This record gives sequence, C-alpha cells and structure tokens, in this order.
Amino acid sequence: MRDLKGKVILVSGAGSGLGRCTARRLASEGAELILLGRRLAALQEALPQARHQALDHADDAAVAAFAAECPTLDGIFLAAGQLLTGSVQSSSAGDFDRMIAANLRGPWLLCHHLGPKLQKGASVVLVGSNIGLRAIPDSAAYSVAKAGLHMLAQVLALEWAPRAIRCNAIAPGPIHTAMVEARLRESPDPKGEIERLAAVNPLQRLGLETEVAALAVHLLSAESAWTTGTVIPIDGGATAVF
Repeated sequence: MRDLKGKVILVSGAGSGLGRCTARRLASEGAELILLGRRLAALQEALPQARHQALDHADDAAVAAFAAECPTLDGIFLAAGQLLTGSVQSSSAGDFDRMIAANLRGPWLLCHHLGPKLQKGASVVLVGSNIGLRAIPDSAAYSVAKAGLHMLAQVLALEWAPRAIRCNAIAPGPIHTAMVEARLRESPDPKGEIERLAAVNPLQRLGLETEVAALAVHLLSAESAWTTGTVIPIDGGATAVF
C-alpha cells in the first residue's frame, strides 16, 4: 500500500503531458501538490486545488526566489522539458543552448535550490529519455541534454544518500504527449512518423502517459525505498533490443 496521503510533492511541467498526468495521479492518492510550469492557466486547469506557480526553471534568480518561499517537500517530480530535432551539424548553438536550458539546467537549478527543502526520506524523480541512453538520428542536442540529466540523478542519489533521500530517473520512449504531437505536426508524413516511432520497440506501439505516471508514483512512494541512483527505461523494450 502506498503512503502518499498528505505528502507534499512538487511537479514541474505540470501543465501538460507527463507532468499533468502524474500530478493528477498523485492527487488521487492523497498527496498535496505544488505545480510548476510556464503557463499559469494550464497549471490551474490541470489541478485546481493545488498550489500553482508560473516559473522559468532555467532562470536561476527566479528559481532561488521560489525556493525561498517553498515549504518542505516529501517528493519532487521534474517533467518539464522541450524537444528540438536536428543533427550536430544542422543544430545551431542557440538550439543546443535551448535544449540544455530546458532539459538539464532547469532540473539542475530546481534540485540545487530545493534540495535543502527536502525532508529526510524524500524521493526525487527526473524525467529523462531513452534516447539519452542510445543514439538515434536527428535528436542530437536533446539526447545529449537528457544523458546529462540521467547522470544528474545518479550524482544526486550519492549526494543525498546521507539524508536518506532517493533520486532516480525514468527514461521514456515515445509516448502520446503534447511534445510528440508537436513533432508529428512538423512532419511531412505524420502517419508514417507515428508508425516509425511505434516500430522501434518490440511492443509496436507508443506508450501512454498513465503508464509512465504509474512508474513515477511508485518511485515517489515508499514502495521503492531500496531504489535509488537508477535510470529506468520505460519504452516498450526498445532499449533492451536496439
């Protein structure tokens, strides 16, 4: 049985996708939520009863100011991120900087400033990507940023262990989120693109937000008390066979 009733958990990227789905799942299990994201209206729609804060997680001063007013936390789920496609050759320095800011600098700053707010025994989950574990074409900057995020989770697991705080990363494959929908809109062949994305894993389908949320909730609860410093693929088996 999970122990999330009354736990204070912060979720970034909570206005859509995995963040929103996971926040709602945590709330259904009795957790008290603090939602972060770029669009306040989307956060309020996602979970009206939660505390909401519009925040650019890559802005050091803004994150520091938020952290100063943040209550103590029992858990953190960092799902905010962005995807730009492109190879090393075709991606500009600006594209690279944007991917690092959205997918690595932001989580780093949140962990840096909120680490002191974590209760003994807290759990932190970072959302990486399975293409931070294996290279694919045309996602260079994003993949490099997510690979760095995976290492951040392992470093934090080591640093926070004396306080009995756990940190893990999950590495989803393609799932039905707004990020994937945006990628499909940019494709000249959306149907072919979704078939290609589904074909990279043995289960031959995209994942569901609810499936990834279930893993996140498990890692945020005491059910996973012996699990820390891991990077867990959740991608229909793609990482295992490719």
